[in-house]
Amino acid sequence: MIRPFLLAITLSFLFPVAAAAQPAGTPPRNVVLILSDDHRFDFMSFVAGAPPFLRTPNLDRMAKGGAHVRNAIVTTALCSPSRASILTGLYAHRHGIVDNTSPIPAGTVFFPERLQRAGYRTAYVGKWHMGEENDAPQKGFDHWVSFMGQGVYQDPTLNINGARSQIKGYTTDVLTDQAIGWLKTQATAAPSQPFFLTLAHKAVHSEFEPAPRHRGRYANAPIPYPETMADTPANYQLKPRWVREQRNSWHGVDFMYHGALEFDAFYRAYCETLLALDESVGRMLDYLEASGLSKSTLVIYMSDNGFLLGEHGLIDKRNAYEESIRIPMLVYAPGYVPAGSIVNQLVRNIDIAPTVLDLAGIRSQEAIDGRSVLAALRGDSVAVDGEMVYEYYWEYAFPHTPTTLALRDDRYKFIYYPGVWDIQELYDLQSDPQERRNLIAAPEHKARVESMRSRLWDILESTGGMSVPLRRGSFQAIERKKEK
Repeated sequence: MIRPFLLAITLSFLFPVAAAAQPAGTPPRNVVLILSDDHRFDFMSFVAGAPPFLRTPNLDRMAKGGAHVRNAIVTTALCSPSRASILTGLYAHRHGIVDNTSPIPAGTVFFPERLQRAGYRTAYVGKWHMGEENDAPQKGFDHWVSFMGQGVYQDPTLNINGARSQIKGYTTDVLTDQAIGWLKTQATAAPSQPFFLTLAHKAVHSEFEPAPRHRGRYANAPIPYPETMADTPANYQLKPRWVREQRNSWHGVDFMYHGALEFDAFYRAYCETLLALDESVGRMLDYLEASGLSKSTLVIYMSDNGFLLGEHGLIDKRNAYEESIRIPMLVYAPGYVPAGSIVNQLVRNIDIAPTVLDLAGIRSQEAIDGRSVLAALRGDSVAVDGEMVYEYYWEYAFPHTPTTLALRDDRYKFIYYPGVWDIQELYDLQSDPQERRNLIAAPEHKARVESMRSRLWDILESTGGMSVPLRRGSFQAIERKKEK
């Protein structure tokens, strides 16, 4: 079990990488980052523990022809902060985009700006979602295609290089068309220039809406309910009070979206919405292979965070539990990344920026919290300290989850809730991967708790994270969320 999009990856944890021959190919000069939304780590059909009925042939194809990063994780399980961490290599408390409505602070540097200065052509296609309603072209990208906020699943209105127009079709398909269209233009207009493309999908963000061709595909599929979903004393022994209380809320299985949704239909819709996403991955791989670009392109697939589907009686993300913070990550580069390899090293979202810059031979001139994991992706076994900080800051519109700080190492996870009169948590992820047994009061772990708590504060202090970010909110904003 690991800790707390095609590309992956810094303050991180590490296990030895599965044995694989070092490929002799020259480094790819191009990068395609495919970023999904709310895709949990184990919902790929090749992964043990995936729903038995789920089929993701193209993600399976990536894993077979490339590397599966088994211990990929995010430092904040929320759309905007995680996306900002991917593009800056910084923790949320350092880049300042701490929730889904925070504006981008002045002076923020996204790593594609560094690629541009080094001669790369860059493009961003899809969900941006930093600054909530902002779809304007951003620094660092020569080509821009995006939409407002969370967007829609059907007939999206896209801002294409500053001009808005509605495009008919299912959004996952439309964004894939736009991304491949740019690659074709790039091949004609600037074939000698390396490129960096981000294809950022809305899918599979709730409320889930499968493509018309996939609706009902899993209508009769039996749901494998997680063991921790049941409302039993055993599942909530020594659990924080807020967890059980959240069962009967917007993000709880007993009152989902204020009673508007039913769990089985919700679960099946999530799986059906994944199908078009998987097809998008296949279309991108097919184009790269048909055009000859696969030999010079590194593809990375990852999600901005995970998603609980009944674990601990919850849905959504935000909290520090494994299903919330772990993500799928696949890396594909024939002749460069060993086919069928498994990377056990912990790779964080803050590791993406330094890894891509490393591949491009660029040394970042800005402060960065992540580190390159390029050697691990290529099959090198490197000893790295497996430690990271997780952070989530309370939101006005979604008050069910408290501000959460956590420290995760190679085996244990310590969770602390500042400002909340509730129990802290310690889990042994090796013996208890479902996080059912809170060890916070166990006498044999007293020293460990003190050490991890101290280490958590040391890291926050050294990285400027000792001030809890506050955001102005309103009852009107909360009511608007309820109406949705």
